[in-house]
Amino acid sequence: MKGIHSIFLACFLVSAFACFLASAFDPSPLQDFCVAIDDPKDAVFVNGKFCKDPKLAVADDFFYSGLNKPGNTYNRVGSIVTTVNVDQIPGLNTLGISLVRIDYAPYGENPPHTHPRGTEILVVVQGTLYVGFVTSNPENRLITKILYPGDVFVFPIGLIHFQYNLGNTPAVAFAGLSSQNAGVITIANAVFGSNPPINPDVLTKAFQLDKNVVTHLQSLF
Repeated sequence: MKGIHSIFLACFLVSAFACFLASAFDPSPLQDFCVAIDDPKDAVFVNGKFCKDPKLAVADDFFYSGLNKPGNTYNRVGSIVTTVNVDQIPGLNTLGISLVRIDYAPYGENPPHTHPRGTEILVVVQGTLYVGFVTSNPENRLITKILYPGDVFVFPIGLIHFQYNLGNTPAVAFAGLSSQNAGVITIANAVFGSNPPINPDVLTKAFQLDKNVVTHLQSLF
């Protein structure tokens, strides 16, 4: 009996902690759903958001089609992310979840990036991926794994992570994120492709590079 009580207590604490974490990010819904709508005159104000009148909700508010189609990976990094978040499915509003498909060309990569508002859980369905993330300062420890079809890997919220296709054939993965719109910051794009550009002197010192290298990198993004 004591063991059962301990298990119950552990489950309760985990659930409570999960609820605490969830409250720090996407809002917890106070109704069945809150289909996002752009024009307030056609909406009702529920749970801090403008939502379509629930009586007017239809199946298409919760539907998206097309994740069976490969994305075009013909670009500099050899990957493309097809996002399905609240912008594609308005019924995701307040539900704290979204989905992506990632296509990789042979030896293509999803370059180092972060999701500021969501943890990511990724499953490989085709190909072999080398994946990893870096822990926060001061440790900056690299944690990596090689994944095969059916393998699953988690990238904690906010940490820099990546995926690289190790094979000479295309690869495909799907990922869920713990936000209706987790956001994405691709490190190279943000640092070297900001608008307006960051002063090259700042990046020269930060990355310990020659200034000509910095200006060249800025010209690429």
